[in-house]
Amino acid sequence: MKTIKLIDMTLREVNALREGALSFKEKLEIARGLERLKVDGIELAPIGGAKADQLSNKTIAAMVSTALIAAVEIAEGNVEETWESIRGAKHPRLNLLAPLSPALMEYSCHKKAPAMLELIEKQVKAARGLTESVEFSAVDATRAEPQFLYQAIAAAIAAGANRVTLCDTAGIMLPDEFAAFVADVKANVPALAGVKLLVQVSDEMSMGMACAAAAIAASGADGMKCAIVPAGYPTLQQAARFVEVKGAALDIAMNLRTTELARVAGQLNRMLQPREENESPIGNVAIGEAAGVCLDANDDIGEVVKVVRQLGYDLSDEDNAKVYEAFRRVADRKHFVGTRELDAIVASTALQVPSTYHIESYVINSGNVITATANILLNRNGEKLRGVGVGDGPIDAAFLAIEQVIGHHYELDDFQIQTVTEGRDAMGQALVKLRADGRVYSGNGISTDIIGASIRAYISALNKIVYEAN
Repeated sequence: MKTIKLIDMTLREVNALREGALSFKEKLEIARGLERLKVDGIELAPIGGAKADQLSNKTIAAMVSTALIAAVEIAEGNVEETWESIRGAKHPRLNLLAPLSPALMEYSCHKKAPAMLELIEKQVKAARGLTESVEFSAVDATRAEPQFLYQAIAAAIAAGANRVTLCDTAGIMLPDEFAAFVADVKANVPALAGVKLLVQVSDEMSMGMACAAAAIAASGADGMKCAIVPAGYPTLQQAARFVEVKGAALDIAMNLRTTELARVAGQLNRMLQPREENESPIGNVAIGEAAGVCLDANDDIGEVVKVVRQLGYDLSDEDNAKVYEAFRRVADRKHFVGTRELDAIVASTALQVPSTYHIESYVINSGNVITATANILLNRNGEKLRGVGVGDGPIDAAFLAIEQVIGHHYELDDFQIQTVTEGRDAMGQALVKLRADGRVYSGNGISTDIIGASIRAYISALNKIVYEAN
């Protein structure tokens, strides 16, 4: 069975979403939502030279683990600058956009075909010198001169591109026409057999999804570009529905997590509704005050403490000094430090207190045909206390069991899990942030069992709350 790739362009098509740019916080919310859905790729907007663009790209790159793609305008784009903004991503990719129709080449680049061909080769080689993951997007491919289109794609592949996207930018083709167009390009560019081929179709005639589906079903395209909110292209929901309905018949599948798709799409659609006149931006915050930021070794203790406070922590001077010392050790090894790393630093270095609660044992039952349950035994000052929880998944059940033991519910401000080492016996790290009386307390847990790591992280945060209350 073939797994097709679904690449989301919501952040790239920011200007099509509504009048007025997205705020920094809104971009992070979109990226978080797409990360939860496990999309195969997230395309970011081209770098416009502004520091805010670079900062938002860096923050998103550090925050998510799916493939991050930075779009570069090939005529004027700074490949090195764009790469610098996403190099911290777990799976970074450079996407080079080149207009190939005569009209668009002349209008946007002021170049004829031979000069554009030279530019494509130059830029793709530059990108390949920075990363092995390079995509070439043939913009307005359906209106390009066929022979030049074949030449341009072959040149991009020869220069190092290992993924190609064919774009019907104007949305002028019917499904059968577009499928035939993709098949024709594949037949005339033999090098395409060795790379992934995706399609990007405008929904100008409300046929974008039908054209993309035809290219996948009839012409063997490996995936498609879409957006989780209406932005002039097929939506992620339409793509998911296509695979859900026709997947078995066409022997195709996808990686997308559909159980949360409707909720995340609804949330982002509401957030991106057009603003009323004089209405302040939804969730708008200044760059320096954003919840998601990037810090580096050049930032002093004042800047680090400021960000720590923005994350919700109210630490003593002593703990702030400990956090900054740990931050410098991390910053000296990494290109930059994002909010996830800073959260982990706070959890592991600040407000270290004696343990009131200790874990004696836990038993978790979970499966696809049973409701998750957790049976947890804690020790408090020699007294053994047992709690049983039933929840939506094993971790939810475990947290509910702990709440039953302590007889109190704390707001779960944040919860993160990630691997620390690789392999079948990889260590997992969990971060739990609990809110009590307006303050945020974080706990960190590490174990080869990610549920165990999550329980330890919760108990670590709980012990800090109890210590402060006494």
